[in-house]
Amino acid sequence: MNSNETLLEKPTQAMMPVGRMHMPDRKFIEEQFPEPVMPACAINKVLKGQKAIVTGGSSGIGKGVATALGHAGADVLVNYTSRAEEAEKVAEELRRCGSRAITCKADVSKEDQVQAMFKRAIEEFGTVDILINNAGLQKDAPVDQMTLAQWQQVLDVNLTGQFLCAREAIREFKRRGVRKDVSCAAGKIICISSVHEVIPWAGHVNYAASKGGVMLMMKSIAQEVAPHRIRVNSVAPGAIRTPINMQAWDTPEAYKDLLKLIPYKRIGEPIEIGRAAVWLASDDSDYIHGATIFVDGGMTLYPGFETGG
Repeated sequence: MNSNETLLEKPTQAMMPVGRMHMPDRKFIEEQFPEPVMPACAINKVLKGQKAIVTGGSSGIGKGVATALGHAGADVLVNYTSRAEEAEKVAEELRRCGSRAITCKADVSKEDQVQAMFKRAIEEFGTVDILINNAGLQKDAPVDQMTLAQWQQVLDVNLTGQFLCAREAIREFKRRGVRKDVSCAAGKIICISSVHEVIPWAGHVNYAASKGGVMLMMKSIAQEVAPHRIRVNSVAPGAIRTPINMQAWDTPEAYKDLLKLIPYKRIGEPIEIGRAAVWLASDDSDYIHGATIFVDGGMTLYPGFETGG
């Protein structure tokens, strides 16, 4: 809407300019919306026989994705950098549902550790079919106070780590080729990005830069490896209930403020990222390639304009 457009509030009222003077519709503000109802989704073994690596799989979104993959039939290597006991709890859950699961400590920003992790997965499982590039972190500061170490650590883990893991996965996918009895693709890479690959985030310039980098890295890799029957996509979460952002949802006041950014009016859960990852890893999405799936309750829909601006 440009500055010359106008909005007629009532037929008897004078026309008023749209912009900062425009008031939201009171009926919209006072309307009572339905209480959120969480989905009840059937578990289908669409990944049976496939082998997966989930980086940063011991907690938060990584735990949700690893759990969903295991329930869908995949064998999973659960990567972690600290808290081995939490990674083992995830692995135990996957074993209870009939999948094979192992844990592996590795810093994804270190080339030798990434290579050792893939070697371990191939020794245990025979190959790797699915890579979930999830490991990530935040080191927040105003841009003029951010140290080079804070900048570099976030880029090293969030972006370079995804590159190193993707490179090793592609090497294995090309070596092995398509296993028609398992999947019609030679391999699947799913990058866990963020709504901040497109939404600027003041005070988090290193994190936003890393996720913007993930977006074009994913698309460029997808373009390059498509002829090899290797699919590459991203899942971009919005506000998800994880320990990393607990301060945004752990009190009623914080949760109410958070919902102002979410048109769907509830926070997301890690398993919802997991279900999206399972779909992207399955043959149900075989023609999806080089795409980002936003799982964000509409956070990227400019919620400030939901009442008309």
